Amino acid sequence: MVPTMVLVADDSRDAGRQEALHGLADAVAQRGEAPVVPAFGSGSEVHRAVDSVEGPMVVVPAFVAGGDLASSRTFSGIDLDGRFDACPTPPLGAVPSIVGDLAGRLVDTGWDSRDGVVLAADGSTGQDERQVVADVARMLSRRLGSPVQVGYLNSWAPSVGDAVERLRRNGRDNVAVAAWRLVEGRDYDRLHEMGAASVTAPLWPSEIVVDSLLAQHRAAKARLAA
Repeated sequence: MVPTMVLVADDSRDAGRQEALHGLADAVAQRGEAPVVPAFGSGSEVHRAVDSVEGPMVVVPAFVAGGDLASSRTFSGIDLDGRFDACPTPPLGAVPSIVGDLAGRLVDTGWDSRDGVVLAADGSTGQDERQVVADVARMLSRRLGSPVQVGYLNSWAPSVGDAVERLRRNGRDNVAVAAWRLVEGRDYDRLHEMGAASVTAPLWPSEIVVDSLLAQHRAAKARLAA
């Protein structure tokens, strides 16, 4: 029996975010590899959706590590104790294809090696996600051949705005923001208010995101079968 993929995120903040998340769930389902259940909403709504799934399931974050503080809190609160047929996965992180796509998005905005780069993350409840963001920044820096500064929107320091200003003080007149988040929404819109010359689009839509989520499902399915 193929485990159900349960995609988890907080979508309670705005309609644009809801639409993007459901579009992602539809795109994953259309691949036909596994049944997909969207568990989007507030914490209680997510818990009800997870509890409603019968049979084996793989619980997959529909967000990137450090890229969605609210969803990270919701995901960490899911109780799978006693569900021996359930396997959670970590959020997407320093996946080479995703980081490569992010680098391409920067170039598409007009970035060149004379410009600064801020990797704009959100924050999370765990230090492990902060380490993933640092890993993404290092990988992106190697891809670009240029330094990458990390900034945060809702947790940790420095803030995105402070990171942009620091690069400007260091002689980078133009600073591009690489948005480390899966979908659009009000938090993403705030990035356009940080004084950067450009902001990349969210990582979704991209078939690379769908590929990466399904790869996580396959790995978890193998663990469940072991």
